[in-house]
Amino acid sequence: MNESEFNDIVDDMLVDIEDAVEEACDESGADIDYETAAGILSLTFTNGSQIIINRQAPLKQIWVAAKQGGFHFDFDEASDQWLCNGKELFAALSEYCSEQAEQPIKLSAP
Repeated sequence: MNESEFNDIVDDMLVDIEDAVEEACDESGADIDYETAAGILSLTFTNGSQIIINRQAPLKQIWVAAKQGGFHFDFDEASDQWLCNGKELFAALSEYCSEQAEQPIKLSAP
């Protein structure tokens, strides 16, 4: 994958995460604000904590910073998923969001 393809995939994925956060908030009643600026998606929780989702184009990775730590996701073309240590991005974000929202949050991939 070249850098242009990487950026297109990441742009689409960030929109998918925003949509998943909106849907999860509607279902759970959680209050998670999100903002995308310069290709960085910030999720902000009512307790003031944040999850930051950022692209690392030179490494072709998605980096996620959460209370649980920093995580680097690589795109697996065979499964068409972003993975970190075998964990899929949306499953991982569900776990991180649940911890930071202090209630169950399920983000579903499109």
